[in-house]
Amino acid sequence: MPTYNERENLPVAVERLTALPVSDLHVLVVDDNSPDGTGEVADKLAAELPNVVSVLHRTEKDGLGRAYIAGITQALADGADVVIQMDADLSHPAEVIPAMLEQLGSEDVGVVLGSRYVPGGSTAEEWKWYRKALSAWANFYVNMILRLGVKDATAGFKAWKADTLRAIDVASIRSNGYSFQVEMNYRAIKRGYTLAEVPIRFEERTVGASKMSLKVQLESALMPWKLLFGRSV
Repeated sequence: MPTYNERENLPVAVERLTALPVSDLHVLVVDDNSPDGTGEVADKLAAELPNVVSVLHRTEKDGLGRAYIAGITQALADGADVVIQMDADLSHPAEVIPAMLEQLGSEDVGVVLGSRYVPGGSTAEEWKWYRKALSAWANFYVNMILRLGVKDATAGFKAWKADTLRAIDVASIRSNGYSFQVEMNYRAIKRGYTLAEVPIRFEERTVGASKMSLKVQLESALMPWKLLFGRSV
């Protein structure tokens, strides 16, 4: 769970996760030196729940993709069988995780996406029409180019088998921001894994600000073409 200025949301997210009926659940917080003190909040949670919560402190904010790679690499080194990636802003519903793990139990499934665009899924009602249109267009755009065969190609809420993550060589991924999600999906498909989807209701954050920037949007628009035309995956 990468964090940057999520001091109010993080304790709620951890509480929801620890309430799940999931055995051996461990929460790894990856904090990018948040100026609002999120790192200190994470350390307090780790002290209170030493066998459940741990913290990876990074010295600078250099993108969501880099934070995820750092966290995933650490989780694999710690012996995780499954790695779930999710945001700390409460937009991803923790209660769906058991259903994601059940789907992941299928032999050919390498990753399960928490999907807004399969039947039963939805985006936040608070979203303006243009934001909904942009999200829908981004998924259409990615699938048109890369033909991933999933409804929510840009989803950031995922459950991965550890073997899948090793096979796609996460540490070598260079994309950042939201294009990181697309590149991970593309690598998994190129290596023969099935991507499954379970419906989620994506919630709008109520505290804090979105980290989306123009640079992130431009990289996300260019990445599918780089992957299609020979970028090594």
